[in-house]
Amino acid sequence: MTPLLDGPTKLSSARIRLALLALALGGFGIGSTEFVAMGLLPNIAHDLLPQLYADSPTAANAQAGWIISAYALGVVVGAPTIAAFAARWPRKKLILWLLVAFTVGTIASAVAPTFQLVMLARFISALPHGAYFGIASLVAASLMGPGKRGRGVAFVLSGLTIANVIGVPTITWIGQHNGWRIAYLVVAAIFALTFVAVAFLVPWQAGNAKATMRNELRAFTRLQVWLALAIGAIGFGGFFAVYTYIAPLVTTVTGMPEATVPFVLVVAGLGMTVGNLLGGRAADQSVKNSMLLFFAILLVGLAVLWLTAATIVGLLVSVFVVSGACSALSPTIQTRLMDVAHDSQSIAAALNHSALNIANASGAALGGLTIAAGFGYLSPIVVGAVLAVAGILLALLSFSIDRSRERRGVDTGVVHAQRPDPVSVD
Repeated sequence: MTPLLDGPTKLSSARIRLALLALALGGFGIGSTEFVAMGLLPNIAHDLLPQLYADSPTAANAQAGWIISAYALGVVVGAPTIAAFAARWPRKKLILWLLVAFTVGTIASAVAPTFQLVMLARFISALPHGAYFGIASLVAASLMGPGKRGRGVAFVLSGLTIANVIGVPTITWIGQHNGWRIAYLVVAAIFALTFVAVAFLVPWQAGNAKATMRNELRAFTRLQVWLALAIGAIGFGGFFAVYTYIAPLVTTVTGMPEATVPFVLVVAGLGMTVGNLLGGRAADQSVKNSMLLFFAILLVGLAVLWLTAATIVGLLVSVFVVSGACSALSPTIQTRLMDVAHDSQSIAAALNHSALNIANASGAALGGLTIAAGFGYLSPIVVGAVLAVAGILLALLSFSIDRSRERRGVDTGVVHAQRPDPVSVD
């Protein structure tokens, strides 16, 4: 790599595209490591909980869902901690260290011998998740230019959504035929490849020299930040309550063979990809309208899924709609957090993923509780609808506070279309 130049240098459009693709590849790896467990949940339960699985596959699947919750909790803990502590680090350097942690943690997930150790490995491997997306989103927004923050965030997240079209179904198929541990080793290889791509393609970008942990943590003193986090943590849980148990839903309710699960995951991934693109553009136009629209679409999708899950057409259509709506909400919620966080941009960008993974943990846990209570694999859909309604109510409350403050001439704390940091070539 060439040495760092003395001042900011304009990048060619080709260099910008390559840098964005390298960052999106990290999202591809994260999407793969986060979601592959959903499709392999029965395989993991059979291997790590053999006695329980022999007695009750349903109970074993519900307990295996704790692995997904452990990963989600790791994101919740790691995102604000790493973002606040390392806000002054050069962003590329931080991203590279996060990719090292991903690679090591995912390998540990593949080789851990017991259920408890796999849970621990999943928790540890999740710690860099939110910080990676947060810092990578700031870099991408800077590369995209003013007025395109939503699209910059969406580009990084596109790796995650494409993972659900290609990566998760393919790796699920590999795991079904070669063992779930091999699936995680494939994911580790993706992270290693991303490290190389980022090292060579992403330009050097300084951290925030004025950032301190105290300044970053000031985000937690703002009501609107907490409301934005609650919108993601509660409203997004509707998706994870359903998606966590998609494999047994397909095989038990729809009555399709296990081999069809990867194809359903492809449909979900296509919905996520389309939704992410629409959500990024919609967020740049109006965060409020985008958020309310996609929450409404999510509710419709959940209702259709509950009514038609017994049919393959109904299942596929509703999974596409639900996945698309939730994926569109992700850049919208992240843009909202960046709007209301003032100067705490690093932690705000990362906190979105803490919120969404609280949703992951709570959605998986609540869905598992209803299944374990004997209400069947359709019951998480009802849980999801309740959580989505709560998300809409929180969004309406947040926007109502904005309007009230504006009428009283009080600063709402919303910051729009800031000029990005200068980018230099290394």
